[in-house]
Amino acid sequence: MAWCFEDEGNIFTDNILSQMVDVKVIVPTIWPLEVANVLLLAERKKRVSSIQSASFMDALTVFSITVDPSTSHRAMHTILRLAEKTKLTIYDAAYLELAFREQIPLATLDKDLISAAKSMNISLL
Repeated sequence: MAWCFEDEGNIFTDNILSQMVDVKVIVPTIWPLEVANVLLLAERKKRVSSIQSASFMDALTVFSITVDPSTSHRAMHTILRLAEKTKLTIYDAAYLELAFREQIPLATLDKDLISAAKSMNISLL
């Protein structure tokens, strides 16, 4: 989400954004809620306007983003255990579990999530 804020963008986030044009992206079922929440909080803090927020949401539709239908089901067991094992939040463990299950690289700036991914031999972008 850093790419939607000028002051948070960097080479890594710009690279991820450009890669999203050419690849299919899979996200856990919580992702749309997380995106909406980040934008809502940014609006409340006056970092973006509601028009900018809506524009960003519209811009996301150009990417091939698939919401994984299994995340919710897996949260009751697999993701919970993974979160316990890695000391991650359930939300972060959902991304980790999805990357592991689908054998896809993980894109994150979160240090704890990076560490957990490395411990499970999950590729990072």
